[in-house]
Amino acid sequence: MKNALILSGGGARAAYQIGVLKALKEIVPTEQNPFPVICGTSAGAINAVSLASRCDNFSFAVDNLENFWGNLTADHVFKSGLWDVSKGGLSLMGSLFNRGVGVSKPVSLLDNSPLRDFLSKAIQFQQIPDMLNNGSLEALAITAMGYSTGESVSFYQTKAEHPNIREWRRHRRVGRRTDINVDHLMASSAIPTIFPTVKLGEQYFGDGAMRQLAPISPALHLGADRVFIIGVSGNRNTKQWNRKPQPIRHSPSIAQIIGHMFNSAFIDSLEGDIEHLERVNELLLKMSEEERQAEKRLRPIESLVISPSKALDKIAGRKVRYLPPSLKMFFRSTGATASGGGSAAASYLLFCPEYCQELMDLGHQDAMWERDKIEQFFKL
Repeated sequence: MKNALILSGGGARAAYQIGVLKALKEIVPTEQNPFPVICGTSAGAINAVSLASRCDNFSFAVDNLENFWGNLTADHVFKSGLWDVSKGGLSLMGSLFNRGVGVSKPVSLLDNSPLRDFLSKAIQFQQIPDMLNNGSLEALAITAMGYSTGESVSFYQTKAEHPNIREWRRHRRVGRRTDINVDHLMASSAIPTIFPTVKLGEQYFGDGAMRQLAPISPALHLGADRVFIIGVSGNRNTKQWNRKPQPIRHSPSIAQIIGHMFNSAFIDSLEGDIEHLERVNELLLKMSEEERQAEKRLRPIESLVISPSKALDKIAGRKVRYLPPSLKMFFRSTGATASGGGSAAASYLLFCPEYCQELMDLGHQDAMWERDKIEQFFKL
């Protein structure tokens, strides 16, 4: 049985994943990487590649990620000065009225060139082939969305000429073998309009969570039989669908609307794919052995999902004051406060130790709470 780790997107929310990984290294009694297949999207792609580059010592790789997120600030991710943000806003507004703006140079609200420099120094991309060759890793996949085709492209890296893994093409889903580098991370984490698009080959790419209809699919194409998924949305066990709408006296704020847009991109597709996987497993259980043999494309996939037990937007609402002044002014004026709603939008851009550390602590707590399920998943 081959385990895959799936790390979803979510901007600063991805710090939660590190807390879960920290708990894993305490629960799983080995220094070896328990995930031959590692897949990441958006900010989850950064965690995936960092983990893969040092996965011959899983504990050390997780410690490295904990240090990364524990010291991360907005200045590591984007230029946060008032003039820089204002200039980005003006460029965006100009692109609405001037045809062709953005063709030669992508426009965005924020300039994330500091993130490129930071990742180039923090992640040892050249070690990934070593991890593949020494057997610590079998496959790594990073997903981005192509603006020209609208396809979700999973860039994956394996040993040369892997006998059981081939490039794939499905409806709006493509698997393309390549050597993963910082450009793929910048493309996968390029939140539309917030961060600039990235050109890979002849096409511009953006955040991998956009148009990713089947986030679990890359892991299955890479041979996984079991998937360990770390989400960044609210706990799936709570009855959100049964929650009665609260009466409000005013229309949604701009920040609230942006937050819902982010949630639909980063969260909804993953939860829908998990539900689809569970339905397929239920169907296979009801089929006879002969029927299962006839339906060769379907196979049971064991899964375990760890997701936040607390609403991350509420945590973000308490931490808005740690935003850079330029963004703080914007979010406060558009409703992203602890009591005013819309803090979901801020929860994706709060790159500060105060917020990220609380998410890591929550991830660790949630994973330890699910220790029995984790031990069962790993057959401990």
